[in-house]
Amino acid sequence: MGNTDTKLNFRKAIVQLTSKSQPIDASDDVFWEQFWIEHSTPVQDVFALIPSNEIRKVRDVMPANLATLCYKATERLVRAVDNSCRTQGEQQTVLNCIRLLNRILPYIFEDAQWKDFFWSSLPSGNEKDDNATPLAQSLLNAICDLLFCPDFTVVGFRKAGPEKAEELNSIDSCEYIWEAGVGFAQSPPRNGNMDSRRTELLKLLLTCFSETMYRVPTMSDEPNKWIVHFTSAENRHALPLFTSLLNTVCAYDPVGMGVPYNHLLFTDTLEPLVEVCLQILIVTLDHDITSNSPTQSASYSHDETTIADNLFINYLSRIHRDDDFQFILKGVTRLLNNPLVQSYLPNSTKRLHCHQELLVFFWKICDYNKKFLYFVLKSSDVLDILVPILYHLNDSRADQSRVGLMHIGVFILLLLSGERNFGVRLNKPYTATVPMDIPVFTGTHADLLITVFHKIIATGHQRLQPLFDCLLTILVNVSPYLKTLSMVASIKLLHLLEAFSTPWFLYSAPSNHHLVFFLLEIFNNIIQYQFDGNSNLVYTIIRKRQVFHALANLPTDAAGIARCISNRKGGKLNNSSHGSREGVRNQPNNEVLPSTTNAGNESEDEITIRTGQLSVDDKQPSDEEDSRSEIVEESMEGSRPAQPAEPGTLKATLLDTPDIAQMTESESAHPSADAATPSPVEPSAKTPMGEASSKGSPSKVQLSPIKRSVAQRGSIRVSPGAGHGSQTKVWQPASEWVQSWRSKLPLQTIMRLLQVLVPQVEKICIDKGLTDESEILKFLQHGTLVGLLPVPHPILIRKYQANSGTTAWFRTYMWGVIYLRNVDPAIWYDTEVKLFEIQRV
Repeated sequence: MGNTDTKLNFRKAIVQLTSKSQPIDASDDVFWEQFWIEHSTPVQDVFALIPSNEIRKVRDVMPANLATLCYKATERLVRAVDNSCRTQGEQQTVLNCIRLLNRILPYIFEDAQWKDFFWSSLPSGNEKDDNATPLAQSLLNAICDLLFCPDFTVVGFRKAGPEKAEELNSIDSCEYIWEAGVGFAQSPPRNGNMDSRRTELLKLLLTCFSETMYRVPTMSDEPNKWIVHFTSAENRHALPLFTSLLNTVCAYDPVGMGVPYNHLLFTDTLEPLVEVCLQILIVTLDHDITSNSPTQSASYSHDETTIADNLFINYLSRIHRDDDFQFILKGVTRLLNNPLVQSYLPNSTKRLHCHQELLVFFWKICDYNKKFLYFVLKSSDVLDILVPILYHLNDSRADQSRVGLMHIGVFILLLLSGERNFGVRLNKPYTATVPMDIPVFTGTHADLLITVFHKIIATGHQRLQPLFDCLLTILVNVSPYLKTLSMVASIKLLHLLEAFSTPWFLYSAPSNHHLVFFLLEIFNNIIQYQFDGNSNLVYTIIRKRQVFHALANLPTDAAGIARCISNRKGGKLNNSSHGSREGVRNQPNNEVLPSTTNAGNESEDEITIRTGQLSVDDKQPSDEEDSRSEIVEESMEGSRPAQPAEPGTLKATLLDTPDIAQMTESESAHPSADAATPSPVEPSAKTPMGEASSKGSPSKVQLSPIKRSVAQRGSIRVSPGAGHGSQTKVWQPASEWVQSWRSKLPLQTIMRLLQVLVPQVEKICIDKGLTDESEILKFLQHGTLVGLLPVPHPILIRKYQANSGTTAWFRTYMWGVIYLRNVDPAIWYDTEVKLFEIQRV
């Protein structure tokens, strides 16, 4: 009954705020203190007892009452700090104030007229005092003090008695860091109640920082004053707070002692604390104040002068000890790999859901601390990051509500692929321990990377089409270092080339030919630098040689181009539209080579999924070919196909993905070869996609309203970009445009390989009457093309470069994740967020 009366009194007080015809006197302590004195109202009840429409009503009709409520609640927190928050009643008052402010703040942020309210000064008796502390600073200082309050949020060291009283205002919070790890060796005792109080205080901090969500994307890079103060030298707790947040995340082990079903038997108060610690970290590390100025926004160089203003970025960039790096990396990989852990008892292991925040956090560390990035890449530990990323990419490819997760995973792999060591590490053998819906193979992590990327392109949804350039750029970056591709991965790469080199696809949009340039560069890198160990790929290239001959003979005349497009509209491409392909097929020895075990000799027109295998149809296969191509690929044990989003799933909108040319900058893989001139068959360093359309063509990629897309069942189609409606202009390829890039296709190396090896392989097949490819593979393994191929081209690595486009993208994505993850209580639900839109799938 007492609890019911408490809720009733609290509800009456809320009603009085809106029902009074006159503003309630700020000196009426009896009225104001009923909001936080002598009751214990759980946060869920506070959100239920204060409906959103009533908060807005107070804000719009009685703004003075809402202002006084915020003043009084903040004043109460400051008073609790002055009293060192020693008594149980004082501690409960603090929690009530926190919950009340958490409910109210988002509705203040959504109204532009209240923008400067928290940065006005607290009312004081001396009206001439111009140096009074703004309300926001008082609130932030009080929260930070309370996060290191002995016997409230940290375990006190002082003994009981009169000596115990330690002033909270003068406490050395570095002695009370929450967890051992970076810069702190002691591991304080755990206390579930203190974990919960820290969580509530941090959620209020996060709510304060969420002012960014109520700005339109174009204004989101303006300094957030809340974060500026929190991460500045004015916050005396900045260092212990950063250390506490970082160590709490990286020391967390959700499995613990490994007792099955322990998460069902005991309440884990640490998980919600770890999640909000992660969210606070990524939000504060996103706020690079100096990069907002026009003079520095272009450079984005994170040196000492750039990051001095944000102490959190400063501290993160200065971590340098290998032990600290190992602690951080081990903690991140432990949490990232948690959803992948399999056990014999179903649902016996605790599953975390903070992988998106973890990926953003990992990105921030690599961005601000290059020593950490090099530490990650110097051992095979980087593969413990790679595998969970590939797992989430594969698992999310059919779910439109997780398109942001797909992007962040690909962005991280793009960043890693810019370093030589990443490509080298991919040669480590992969043992199938993760349940993924991909073909079973025996090979390396490089095979896993290629197979997952192929699955994304073949079976992902159409919103993933902006990632095609990124996916292939990653493969280009690592290709010079891949020593032994499996037959499965080799076939996947050739299937992609078959699909992307189809004339109707190449002529459907002004940038589609870039994908072919990428794929040809992958093949060239492997042939030139890793020929010896890649007999599987060489054999597959020989088997699919008609694809390269067709590319070399693409129709460039207007009639041929029109025929390709019209034939596509009619359903299937005639052989005549492929230039000399018909002649290639009718060569007497064209079908001499035995089949690979996973794919027949099919041609390209449309990627389709057939019995779990990617195949390409152009002509009706013969019975023999059909029997070869209908082989079912066995998926990994425990895997399940990617599922679309559940109906009604919420998703946050995202900004457009920046063009790959904006995100990368070409560098020589060998610094000493900087002066070397790229081979004429290679795309130029400044145009990493083989940008040939800039000359002889008025068309640019960004001007084209037509975009690549992948339909749900896997067929590559061309669809108009969203939002253009009936005014969309249809792309019309010109003969000069086709000639401008076809002449630059880097086919010389592959054509030379085919010229040398095809006659030798066919002679072996005829002489020995081979029906199995093992003998041919053995021949190719011991063969050599030394002195026969063109001079090796310099290896160009397309490194990720920071830019305003990805920075804005990350900010929108990060806040969207935070919005959707905070559902208990739903802090921002039903508020007018401007940074993104919330949609139902």
